[in-house]
Amino acid sequence: MAQNLFIDTEHSFRTYEVLKSYANKIEKDDIAEEVPIAFVYNGVSHAVMLASPSDLEDFALGFSISEGIVENKSDVYGIEIIHQANGIELQIDVASACFQSLKDKRRNLLGRTGCGLCGAENLDQALRLPEKKIDYPLAIEESAMIKALEAIHTSQTLQKRTGATHACAWANQEGEIQIVREDVGRHNALDKLIGALKSKDITDQGFVITTSRASYEMVQKTLMLGASMLIAISAPTGLAIRSALKYGLCLVGFARTPQYVIYTYAERVKKN
Repeated sequence: MAQNLFIDTEHSFRTYEVLKSYANKIEKDDIAEEVPIAFVYNGVSHAVMLASPSDLEDFALGFSISEGIVENKSDVYGIEIIHQANGIELQIDVASACFQSLKDKRRNLLGRTGCGLCGAENLDQALRLPEKKIDYPLAIEESAMIKALEAIHTSQTLQKRTGATHACAWANQEGEIQIVREDVGRHNALDKLIGALKSKDITDQGFVITTSRASYEMVQKTLMLGASMLIAISAPTGLAIRSALKYGLCLVGFARTPQYVIYTYAERVKKN
């Protein structure tokens, strides 16, 4: 068995004594924790991700949906969280048809923190996208986007403590933040948001905000959610832009109020 590196599976952060050069004295500082989290489907280990040990049921459901293992929460019969000395196991019981499909394309991987494509067996698996373009695209007022961007910063409790986490949020059409999820990995934060939305049956129109860059994986997961708009604090990649354009996702980057850059479907953000 691998040596236990004093993994803390119970807390999203712990307090350490540190020396800060500008203060020239020992002070207490809150530090984010990351934990190996194994996804085990019907008794078979599928993936291990490094993530914050919080909102784990949301993580289990959201990862299962965004990875295409299940289509909706009704395919998940149960989630059990098992804390071990060297990490956490998420024991996920899924419908037999979903499990058979998973076995057909099964992979085992050790992901880096929030690693979206790590361990894919081939290019088709790596570039998984929905089968069709988004049917009902959302249009919002610019003021709604700015309102949500301002609100997400005040909603990041773990980031405020540690300075080490990403957040993903769901805002309604008026720009009101409905749910926020945080994690040391940006993909994990989005998976947790997806799981929270699905578990709470939130079907109102809205959009996703991420405090990270808009990588391909973030676009892919947003599309798997069925959302039609992704707003990122940082830049997108070229593959993310092309994927968003093809599948009907409005992609906004460098969204730092009051400025932003719209890369696809600019007509969906209405000037007030």
